[in-house]
Amino acid sequence: MKYKVLLTHELFPEVHEKLKNHFEMEIGAEGKDEIIRKIRDKDAILCFLRDPIDREVIDSAPKLKIISNYAVGYDNIDVEYAKSKGIYVTNTPDLLTEATADLTWALILAVARRIVEADSFTRAGKFKGWEAGLFLGMELNGKRIGIVGMGRIGKAVARRARGFGLEIVYNKRQRLSPDEEKKLSARFMDLDELLQTSHIITIHTPLTPETNNLINRERIYKIKEGAILINTARGAVVDEDALIERLEKGSLFGAGFDVYRGEPNINPKLLKLKNVVLLPHIGSATTETRLAMANLAADNIIAVLSGGKPITPVW
Repeated sequence: MKYKVLLTHELFPEVHEKLKNHFEMEIGAEGKDEIIRKIRDKDAILCFLRDPIDREVIDSAPKLKIISNYAVGYDNIDVEYAKSKGIYVTNTPDLLTEATADLTWALILAVARRIVEADSFTRAGKFKGWEAGLFLGMELNGKRIGIVGMGRIGKAVARRARGFGLEIVYNKRQRLSPDEEKKLSARFMDLDELLQTSHIITIHTPLTPETNNLINRERIYKIKEGAILINTARGAVVDEDALIERLEKGSLFGAGFDVYRGEPNINPKLLKLKNVVLLPHIGSATTETRLAMANLAADNIIAVLSGGKPITPVW
């Protein structure tokens, strides 16, 4: 009898075929209740970041051997409980670094040069010719970028920052080696000082108990006047309410979001702000990256259900 796999959402046809060659597969489970109903007889689940895989879900699947998350983050999964049950949890690290760093820079440029505002203005037929004060933005050359979280993505953002002539400072729980700092032209800085002195702040930390609300209200109000804040990490790292207050007051130049608190719900106040660029969590959304992630998620399941070890285990 073949093992049974639940794929909560459709991926790529070639990945579907790969799994079907090995297992019985069911596709489609939207929301926790449907996941619970469909996972009962499954040996593996390939889930998305938006799928809550908590104790209740895990307890409803007595045959479950692996939870393969189609993401690098895994805050949607109760990893410790899965571990206590002997169920592997895997993710898709390393593959989305460059795509997410590119997207971060797309947001930085879009906010700094007011690209979305200018596009809407032009499409509305309001462009009547060159004007000296039309959509004045922030020049990047010579400014300071503060990178909060200097892991793979943070380093990729730093490499790109050098090409824009930016001074690079960063904060990380464990400081980089002197050789790495030299290679990236990056200088370690206390988080509060980074917020107070950087013209651009970009968040690249995972969501953990330590980073939840890391950029809290107190720290939001320490951010340099006229700065830009970019979040492509996790919404819960930033106090959105406090950030919105500063954006509404005009004391920050702008902000760019790819992630949100309570995602996919977005604070209605954000939707009204013209100095904010909002994206639908597309940091890794290139064909190459998403396909590679899907293949790795499938390969983790194949490895475990074939009696081996997972390729990229969270534990």
